[in-house]
Amino acid sequence: MERSTLRAGLVLSVAFFCLVASGQALAADPAPAPAPQPAADTAADDYEDEYADDEKQVTVADPLEPFNRAMYSVNDVLILYVLEPAAKVQKAVVPWEFRTIIRNMFQNIRFPVRFVNSLLQANWEKASDEFASFFLNTTVGFLGMADIAASYPGLQQSPEDMGQTFAVWGWDESAFLTLPFFGPSTMRDAVGKLPDVVLDPLFWIVEGIPLAVGVRVGETVNATTFRIGDYEAIKKASIDPYVAIRNGYVQNRNKLIAE
Repeated sequence: MERSTLRAGLVLSVAFFCLVASGQALAADPAPAPAPQPAADTAADDYEDEYADDEKQVTVADPLEPFNRAMYSVNDVLILYVLEPAAKVQKAVVPWEFRTIIRNMFQNIRFPVRFVNSLLQANWEKASDEFASFFLNTTVGFLGMADIAASYPGLQQSPEDMGQTFAVWGWDESAFLTLPFFGPSTMRDAVGKLPDVVLDPLFWIVEGIPLAVGVRVGETVNATTFRIGDYEAIKKASIDPYVAIRNGYVQNRNKLIAE
């Protein structure tokens, strides 16, 4: 009963937020195309980008900066003293091949999130590529354990989500927001997480909040094993790591939206 109530509540919330977003898209003038950004590795964290002269860059409104800095401090402790130590242990115990299989399977099972958002953005080419990639990895790749599609130009998975869809519909970034545990975001992207949760097959497959949280934590720890040390490198290279992460996140989001 609790699970059904939670699902119904989330579906209603998604419908409400999509209605609001559509209204903003119709009422607003078309958003200007973001300025061209330096090329970045799409496999890296969202906030990884160019960090030179971070204090001089103004890329997004930040009226909640005191709150955001407080949440940044919380997340900083969690990354340095919980997430990365756990990732180091897993990296030492679990071979690279098995960690790669886990990563590939999580990426493959979230195909509906990427596919539906590609359709909502009217990006038919990306939608067809996503479907072909999912079909190939699920069949030849043994239920997504192997990313066979990565070997074919044009079939690489594209990290589409509802935050990007809202942007295509005309919803501006609004304001920067740092979420506890989830990290950097914007008001638009935070709202977009709700429909993405409903589109995620794991939401319907995994029963119970404790188990769902455990799966998400395990996925995050496994993903971190591939980029241990990146976060510390960003902090060392920046005068103000909070500003560097904020600007890098927004720059990378703008790049993904423009693609």
